[in-house]
Amino acid sequence: MYRIGIDLGGTKIEGVIMGEDSSILARQRIATPGGDYAATVQACADLVASLEREAGQGSLKVGFGTPGAISRLTGRMKNCSSTCLNGERLQQDLERALGREVRIANDADCMALSEASDGAAAGVAVVFGVILGTGVGGGIVVNGRLLNGPNAIAGEWGHNPLPWPRPEWDEIPGPLNYDGRHGAIESWLSGESLAADHWRVTGERLRGEEIVSRAEAGDAHGEATLARYEDRLARALAHVINLIDPDVIVLGGGLSRLQRLYRNVPALWGQWVFSDSVETRLVPAMHGDSSGVRGAAWLFPE
Repeated sequence: MYRIGIDLGGTKIEGVIMGEDSSILARQRIATPGGDYAATVQACADLVASLEREAGQGSLKVGFGTPGAISRLTGRMKNCSSTCLNGERLQQDLERALGREVRIANDADCMALSEASDGAAAGVAVVFGVILGTGVGGGIVVNGRLLNGPNAIAGEWGHNPLPWPRPEWDEIPGPLNYDGRHGAIESWLSGESLAADHWRVTGERLRGEEIVSRAEAGDAHGEATLARYEDRLARALAHVINLIDPDVIVLGGGLSRLQRLYRNVPALWGQWVFSDSVETRLVPAMHGDSSGVRGAAWLFPE
């Protein structure tokens, strides 16, 4: 069965056709019409039509990964970083534009589903997928099924407070997040937060890649910034392990490319996990930046 996955991002919309063996048969990307909801819906419909022409098949099943979720109360989108989607009936409008059923999930949920289906966490019982990028998101897959929850927020760990804050690192009350709260995990672990932490401590305004490069070259300030980041990530993930005890935690997003995380974070998290040993594995997403769009296609399983 062929199916289509669409990753609706803030700057680009990516679409793929997935084959029966989960291989990607076609891929296309277009720019997202910035701030224009009606144009965004039309762009998604046009992309689906273009993919179907390329495949020589019509009326394929389509799943969408979005930067938010559908409210169970209103049926409208909520929590979208692409703010023009908030308050809109996106699923209904896409179904009307395409003339068929579509399925929608949060982009972090799609990443987790992709990696649990045929990626770095294939075959295990409980998977927690993490996005470490412009924002911090998460998704939970149990026995191959995406966990959504009655409030459509399962896995949204980034909006919880950073646990076990360290006063010596000025973690109380912590930075102000866009949701209006201080000290959220997202405000410490996003890509921008890494750079902001380095600036607060050193007075240097550097991009995350520059901090990593300096640390690799032996710079003490860069190394200290990354060490603080790893300590915070270990504490935040220890909370997840204590709550859902996943077999595997998969990292996606730009910061997931930092290979030292997979060595240093598991060496740290044991002091906060309520167990005499920690068998949970921390791994990078096998499908990298393609995990989200592949997971959207997996919303219609084989």
